[in-house]
Amino acid sequence: MSIEVVTFGCRLNIGEGELVRRHAEAAGLENSIIINSCAVTGEAVRQARQTIRRLKRERPDAKILVTGCAAQTEPDTFAAMGEVDRVLGNVSKTSPDIWLEAKRALDFGLGEEEKVKIDDLASVRETALHMVDGFEGHVRAFMQVQNGCDHRCTFCIIPYGRGPSRSVPMGEVIAQVRKLVENEYREVVLTGVDLTSWGGDLPGAPKFGALVRAILNHVPELPRLRVSSLDPVEIDSDLLAALAEENRLMPHLHLSLQHGDDFILKRMKRRHSSADAIYIANEARRLRPDLVLGADFIAGFPTETETHFASTLKLVEDCSLTFLHVFPFSPRKGTPAARMPQVERAVVKERAKILREAGQRALHRHFANEIGRRRRVLAEGAEGIEGHSEHFMPVRLSKPAGRGSLIDVTIAGHDGRRLLAA
Repeated sequence: MSIEVVTFGCRLNIGEGELVRRHAEAAGLENSIIINSCAVTGEAVRQARQTIRRLKRERPDAKILVTGCAAQTEPDTFAAMGEVDRVLGNVSKTSPDIWLEAKRALDFGLGEEEKVKIDDLASVRETALHMVDGFEGHVRAFMQVQNGCDHRCTFCIIPYGRGPSRSVPMGEVIAQVRKLVENEYREVVLTGVDLTSWGGDLPGAPKFGALVRAILNHVPELPRLRVSSLDPVEIDSDLLAALAEENRLMPHLHLSLQHGDDFILKRMKRRHSSADAIYIANEARRLRPDLVLGADFIAGFPTETETHFASTLKLVEDCSLTFLHVFPFSPRKGTPAARMPQVERAVVKERAKILREAGQRALHRHFANEIGRRRRVLAEGAEGIEGHSEHFMPVRLSKPAGRGSLIDVTIAGHDGRRLLAA
C-alpha cells in the first residue's frame, strides 16, 4: 500500500508534510503511515496518539513512523507506544537521508536502540529551502521561509521542537515562487514559526517586509501572495507599505496576540502590549481599508482573573477582529507557565467557549456585511466548488469551477459557516 502522511498543526507542517511524503516515497518505504505531529497543546499530542491507535487498528500490517514537533519534544511518549515503529526528529524529517535510514531499519528489523532518532536542535543554524513544486490535495502552495524561534514565551514548547530562528535567503525564496507559478499555483502562502523574524540571521538583517516586496516585484505573474501568523511587534514599515500598495498581497492578516491584558502579556513574556495591538490593527486598516484581521488567543492562562479575561474580550472589539483562533491554556511540561498557579480546568474551558462564541458573532457580522459585494475566489476542493476569497473567507460557489482557478462572484448570502456565491 502507498505511504500515508497524517499532518497535525500549522501551515508550516502542511508544507513539510508534502516534502516528507516525497522523501519517504523516494526511499522506498511501503505500507507505512507517517504521523507529522504538533506539540502546541497537550490536546494536539493526545489527538496524535489517538490517531496512531486508530490507524493501527485499521491497518495492522502498516509500519507507523512519528515525526514533527511532538516527536521532538516528547519522543518517549511515542516510543512507549507499541503501535509506533520509529520516532524521527523534526529538523531531519525534511532530509532524504533520515527516510533512507528508516527504510533500512525497518527492512532489517533493527532493535529498540534504533527506534528513536531525535535531532540536536542546539546545533541547527541554517534552514534550507524545501524545494517542492507541488502540494498534493492543495491549490495553494505553502512555502516555509523561516523556521525556529529565539523567543521564550512562558507558555510555548515550540522552540524546543524546532530550534533557533533561521531564515531562507531571499534569492532562493524568489526562485521557488517562480517555480510554483510556473506549475500553475495561483496563491503562495509564506509560512514560518516566527515569520516576522525572517532575515534577522541573514547578512544585513533584512526585514520580512523587504522579502514580501521583493517577491511581488520580481514575480509579477504571481496572482496572490498571503502571509501566515505575524507577531505584531515585528511588523515593519515595508510590510505595511506593501499592504497599502500591492493588491496582490491579500487583505488578510492573522496576528499572534495571545491575550488582551497587559499584566498577563507580561507573564506570557510577550513583547507587545494591548495598545500595540490596537495601534497595528488601526494602522493596517487605515492603509488597507478592506483588511480583515484574525488573531490567536489563549484562554485561562495561569493567574488569569475574570478582569484579565474581560480585557481579551474587549481587545477583540477594539481591534475589530473577524477570525479568532482560540486555545484553552494547556500546560506544557518544561515551560515556566506550567509551574505557575493554574486556573481551574472547568473555568479554562468555559472562558475558551465564551471567546469562541465572541469570534463566531464577529464572523457572522462580517458574513452579513459581505452580502452584495464582488469577491474573487480561489476554487478549491475536490469538485472546485469551495474556495476562499481575498480575505480568506470560505465561499461556496454556485457551480463547479476548475480547481485552482480565480473566479469573480457576487456574494448572495451565507449559511453561518461560509459565504454563498450567487
